[in-house]
Amino acid sequence: MAATRNVMRAVRVFEFGDPEVLKLQSDVLIPVPKENQVLIQVHACGVNPVETYIRSGNYARKPALPYTPGSDVAGVIEGVGEHVTAFKRACQSRGKCASAWCEWRSKYFEKVGIATCQIARACGLKVLGTAGTEEGKNIVLRNGAHQAFNHREANYIDKIKEHTGMEGVDIIIEMLSNVNLATDLQLLSYGGRVMVVGSRGPIEINPRDTMSKESSIIGVSLFLETEEERHECATALLDGIEAGWLKPIVGSEYPLEKVVKAHEDIIHSSGARGKMVLLP
Repeated sequence: MAATRNVMRAVRVFEFGDPEVLKLQSDVLIPVPKENQVLIQVHACGVNPVETYIRSGNYARKPALPYTPGSDVAGVIEGVGEHVTAFKRACQSRGKCASAWCEWRSKYFEKVGIATCQIARACGLKVLGTAGTEEGKNIVLRNGAHQAFNHREANYIDKIKEHTGMEGVDIIIEMLSNVNLATDLQLLSYGGRVMVVGSRGPIEINPRDTMSKESSIIGVSLFLETEEERHECATALLDGIEAGWLKPIVGSEYPLEKVVKAHEDIIHSSGARGKMVLLP
């Protein structure tokens, strides 16, 4: 968003639906920060699949209309409300990075994002990742994975099992559970768990697959995290960036005028090559 006097540009949603409901407006009043709030001049906004679910009206938590989408933002703090006594950086993030940090204590990760690879590797885990192309596999390997597999190959599951000595993986960070969850359960080790970060619909599974290994499926959205947990997570991630072991990778960049295209691409692209962002 680019501020101009008392107004700014912003994408607004007045009704739930297809990407075309995203409307760019240039006369949105700049809000005044309320108690315990900060006002951020946004320099970049991440585009996540979850934003498309919310926009379509198919998400469990729906914002009041009209609303401005954007779960991940970075920028400069322009103003603060009452009782704001300390702040360091202007950023807001929910999702895969924080999910990875909360679940770092086991031996294997599989099917992970770039940030998850970096965090898991820094914490001493053995990291397995998947991608749909050779380029994608190379990106995964450059960002911390010990081994990468092509999930478009018919026998890639067998290759993962063989790589783990048939023991399976302890944790799977799953971003497309409506496609992969049943297979994930076959890949888990005894006592392993699937962390469901993303899903685009229902899937049928056999509950016995969880009983035989006493495994578990855990949904992750971070809506229940405490203030202390949020602070711990943010501190760890920012410290990782400063220390150099966490390196954000920017992928496709879109001007704000192309927000509809960005929402289409995040769902229909063949695979992400870094964080997709909107720029003012």
